[in-house]
Amino acid sequence: MLENLPKETLLKVVDAYAKAWQAMDGAYFLALEKKYGMDIAIEMDKEAWRIFSPIEAKRIMKEFEMPENGGLEALEKALGFRVYAALNKQSTMKNDDNTLIFTMEACRVQVARNRKGLQDFPCKQVGVIEYEEFAKTIDPRIKTKCNFCPPDDHPDDAYCQWEFTLEE
Repeated sequence: MLENLPKETLLKVVDAYAKAWQAMDGAYFLALEKKYGMDIAIEMDKEAWRIFSPIEAKRIMKEFEMPENGGLEALEKALGFRVYAALNKQSTMKNDDNTLIFTMEACRVQVARNRKGLQDFPCKQVGVIEYEEFAKTIDPRIKTKCNFCPPDDHPDDAYCQWEFTLEE
């Protein structure tokens, strides 16, 4: 059925699937938090991202015929194909040939929390695992550094920022 849909409809399908995926991720986290508390929920979330991030990276590499050890160029492309890239406003910038800066300018989860008057979700410890695992699956020579991520202070126009360095 999907093969015959017009582009506009396919984009709506992608949006709906991405929102459903994020809703499931959130519902699962909230269920863990309710039953076991925030600390355990975050520990479980870290382990889930440790497993999921390489799976997502490998699938993106396969589907878009990206080479192994493709460096920062491959990582930049892959970041644009992540499931939540359809939901969030993100950007990349190269400082030099060996450094890529990835910035999450608008995060759907954080924006929703802020709209409800809630503080930012402290996702840094989960994000460190998520981005490290994703990047090193794309290319093991890539090292990941968090420039800022909640609970860190962040500028008004960004929620988190990650710096990827290609070490040869």
